[in-house]
Amino acid sequence: MPDKMVEAELKGNTLRVYIYALKKRRVGVREVQRSLHMSNPSLAQYHLNKLKDLGLLVDKDGEYEIVNEVNVSIMRDFLRVGTLIVPRFVFYAVFFSVFGLYLAYVSLPLLRYVPLVAWMDVLVAASAIIFWYEAVRAWLSAPSP
Repeated sequence: MPDKMVEAELKGNTLRVYIYALKKRRVGVREVQRSLHMSNPSLAQYHLNKLKDLGLLVDKDGEYEIVNEVNVSIMRDFLRVGTLIVPRFVFYAVFFSVFGLYLAYVSLPLLRYVPLVAWMDVLVAASAIIFWYEAVRAWLSAPSP
């Protein structure tokens, strides 16, 4: 199925079930129902079957397993690292934070002689703060399972 059609179908509870399945890799109907606080198992079964019909899950002995990952527009700013789903901005924020700390440590003796180094420290610190802000904002706006 084309990605546009899959993306049109992935919304609401179906998207929540898909994200939960991405995190767990292999899920059962009762597990989805309990974890996502659905009213009954048939609702969880409906969404799992919908994902199966879209070609994203496969049914193996009563459990559903991810076979195909699709990059939904709402999830484009996130990366999957093992079972964690983290915003892309986290990696930039960590880089600028570590680089800023290193730069501050190395340039401390030079601050009195070269004022440009202080401006570089401020610029790198501001970049780190902006990336941390965007990472937290993306994390809070992400659909949670």
